[in-house]
Amino acid sequence: MPAIPNRVPVADNETKIAAAYNQAGYRYGKYADGSGDKLFSFEGLHAYADRRTWELIDSKLLALKARGLHRLRVLDLGCGPGTWLRRVVVRAKQIGFTEIEAQGLDIADIQLHRARALSRGVAEMAGVNLTFQHGDLRGKLPCPPNDLCLCLYGVLNHLPINEISHAFRRIADVTAGFFVATVRTIGSTPTVYVDDVSAASRFFQDNQIDRLDVEFTNGRRTSFQSHLFSRAELQRLAGVTFEVEDIQGLDLFHLRFAADPRWNPSSAAPLARLSQELARLEERYCRDPGFIDHASHLLLVARGRNEVRK
Repeated sequence: MPAIPNRVPVADNETKIAAAYNQAGYRYGKYADGSGDKLFSFEGLHAYADRRTWELIDSKLLALKARGLHRLRVLDLGCGPGTWLRRVVVRAKQIGFTEIEAQGLDIADIQLHRARALSRGVAEMAGVNLTFQHGDLRGKLPCPPNDLCLCLYGVLNHLPINEISHAFRRIADVTAGFFVATVRTIGSTPTVYVDDVSAASRFFQDNQIDRLDVEFTNGRRTSFQSHLFSRAELQRLAGVTFEVEDIQGLDLFHLRFAADPRWNPSSAAPLARLSQELARLEERYCRDPGFIDHASHLLLVARGRNEVRK
């Protein structure tokens, strides 16, 4: 598809990205995370990838608790409406953490506003200090070092490639425990990040300059940084400052077999047998070199080089 004519001039990348997520408003949370009041339901198009990501995060929370920690520090970089941070806090309370300091950073003020509104009940739990602040990976990140640091779904894709190594160094400086990130891959299905692809009338990913141009069905246009990662590149960049435990592909098959309600009748939804077989294939090929770069996302699991706080 040719580039959208009259491309919006590129001013400041951060401003463009913040504006796109601000304009998406509540639609971003619905597209990215599903129902905001059902934290662990994992429904919709991204259910498989979200469930696998959560299983990994949950395993790290359990590993931290097994070390005898009673106080947990968590940082979510690019927290959006705060869904993943709420999941972490609720689960951490369930497994016995008595003091939880959780902070979400984002560059989109409307997403931060939604995160605060949606998190009131969780923030009022005994022993919980849950806050959301304006901040990004280009600036100084809050200390002290965190037991768990998250950077999920598109945040790293929005950084210029020559700044990603610096970003990893800054993240490593504030990560004493585990780091979990997800990024879009070079062979993934298309995305416009802030909303479902169906909300765009036209879009063009220019991989020569790592830029995405989008024109939405409501006439709004935007243009911002969009770098797609290969597994080898992510391993190389993260491995300089982190001890990389694992990189696996998320959603090699489920999204490609999902029914489209704009086209398919409800009877075309995958049956239990097909879903089970897709899950088996995901598990088999999620680390296969011939398949991994065609996943929707790469899931990075790493450890800070410093010892986890005792």
